[in-house]
Amino acid sequence: MAAGLIKRDLSISQIDRKILKILLSPPNGPRSTKSIATKLGIPVTTVRRRRKRLENKFLKLQYILDVEKFGWRRVDFFIAIEKGNVDSVGRDLIGLDDVTYVGKSIGEHTIDLRVETIVKDNSVLLNLLEKIKGMEGVKDVVWSEIVNVVGRKMSIPSSIIDKI
Repeated sequence: MAAGLIKRDLSISQIDRKILKILLSPPNGPRSTKSIATKLGIPVTTVRRRRKRLENKFLKLQYILDVEKFGWRRVDFFIAIEKGNVDSVGRDLIGLDDVTYVGKSIGEHTIDLRVETIVKDNSVLLNLLEKIKGMEGVKDVVWSEIVNVVGRKMSIPSSIIDKI
């Protein structure tokens, strides 16, 4: 093995896949190790060991504040950048208080950045929109907001879990 390279065990078993499907199926949230063991008919110690490995190596765990319950809104901005200033504009955007995420995107040729924000009301939204439009290197901005969730599936489809 080359110096500096660490061999990682990225393999998962059929039992690991079953555990992942349970952990990732809606509603996402805490699932007891005991309930998973009962559902799969395997020992709690096996589930505990495998779950710990999956959480350490393959899962991203996070809490997300339900800002809507406090009257706030999540709004996404899709930004077209001119003259190749994507990284610079992205760094400026992540420095804004209302911004929670900035990602470079590919696909639609007029969208270089997707920016997630949290705003209290239309006045804040308008001010943020104007601030972004006025930034050096920004060519165009559109925004979108989810107003109603129609449905939610697993975060990763079962068919993909079967293939990893």
